[in-house]
Amino acid sequence: MAPPVAETESSEVKGPHPSFIEVAKPYIFEQELQESLAALGVSEQREDQMRLQGVAWIDRVRKALSLPVRTYNTACVYYHKFRLMHADNEYNYIDAAAAALFTACKIEDTLKKSKEILCTAYNMNVGPADKLSPDDPIFETGHRTLVGLERLMLECSSFDFRNRFPQELLIKLCKACKYPAEPVSKCSFNICNDLYRTFAPLKQTSSTMALASLELAARLHTADLHPVRHHVSYTDWATTRAEVMETLLDLLDLYTHHRNQTIEGPKFAIEAFIAIRITLNNEAAADALPRHTETDEVALAKMRRDAAAAAAAASSSANFTNGKNGSGAAGGGTGAGTSSGKPSPQSPLDAPGSAASGAAAAQTTPVSPPEVGMRGRGGGERGRDGTVRFMLDVGRSKEEKGKVAEYFEEEWEEVEEEFEVEDEDEGA
Repeated sequence: MAPPVAETESSEVKGPHPSFIEVAKPYIFEQELQESLAALGVSEQREDQMRLQGVAWIDRVRKALSLPVRTYNTACVYYHKFRLMHADNEYNYIDAAAAALFTACKIEDTLKKSKEILCTAYNMNVGPADKLSPDDPIFETGHRTLVGLERLMLECSSFDFRNRFPQELLIKLCKACKYPAEPVSKCSFNICNDLYRTFAPLKQTSSTMALASLELAARLHTADLHPVRHHVSYTDWATTRAEVMETLLDLLDLYTHHRNQTIEGPKFAIEAFIAIRITLNNEAAADALPRHTETDEVALAKMRRDAAAAAAAASSSANFTNGKNGSGAAGGGTGAGTSSGKPSPQSPLDAPGSAASGAAAAQTTPVSPPEVGMRGRGGGERGRDGTVRFMLDVGRSKEEKGKVAEYFEEEWEEVEEEFEVEDEDEGA
């Protein structure tokens, strides 16, 4: 009879990896947003710049393509979520904006080919004699880039196709409150579009965004506030005054610091926004309303201070001349133009005269996102260790994780054994 083979660690049979489960988050609160930005190591000024430029690019191209506003809404949300998961030095913001618009066209059933989007973006910045058709071979490189980024866009949103369209509700509210089409209703519609230049669409419901847009328009035009403040019940619309106040202050931050990069901002003096902000701040102080709902304000303030200090230290010690979000020859794969200055694009996304090609080389941070933040490691990186699966049902995710955990628990049993020990004196 052959002797038994001794079991070793190498002979143990290991089962498959239990895989990762990612649950979609329809809402992301302020503290989670700041945690993600802190993990990426991006400064507040840099973040504002890239966010506003990307949304402005989406807005210009979707208007040139005559796409509806719902496609604009979805594209902006996908662009914001993508930037929360990937550092700015990993991609060009125009590539990300184009991929977000391309993905939104598919989701909202307003189909546009990737080369059509690239061609439109390029033709917007050249003369009639230099316009190209979508079949031009120079769009092939940009087409492959968009197809690759489309998968990342879907992963960053956890394949959640539930989107919010506050403009539809806003029109109904304007009619219910009996505000005139000019100027209050039209102004509120533009304000609602400007709202997508902030992170408010990731945090708030459609009713909250619609109510905040209508109230700000009424305040700007000194209209009667009674219909929107008292005629509309916040309880019926599943919102609170604190959430509406947070959205209003987000809008006022946008109009105060970046007024010229919005639709409605240049139409009013800066003093008008400051006066409204003072009024709302007094109301928030009197009613003890927090600046951000569902957020630990003390922890958030400390997080912002630490992130600002880290970004300042990184910007002072790192060399940013070769950042991908720059322009010219050092601008990565999306630079346009030649040494002679004649339009000869290497990639149609960055046409002559665009924001990226006209600006100086932008600074980027070399810090890559660690295993913290909204998701930790990206889906592609985690996919090397095991399969990443996306779910919408939180209950099903918890149930499955509990079932799988039963097979990966190590059970230990304590056993007592007695041994006879010979006395050394007796042995001698």
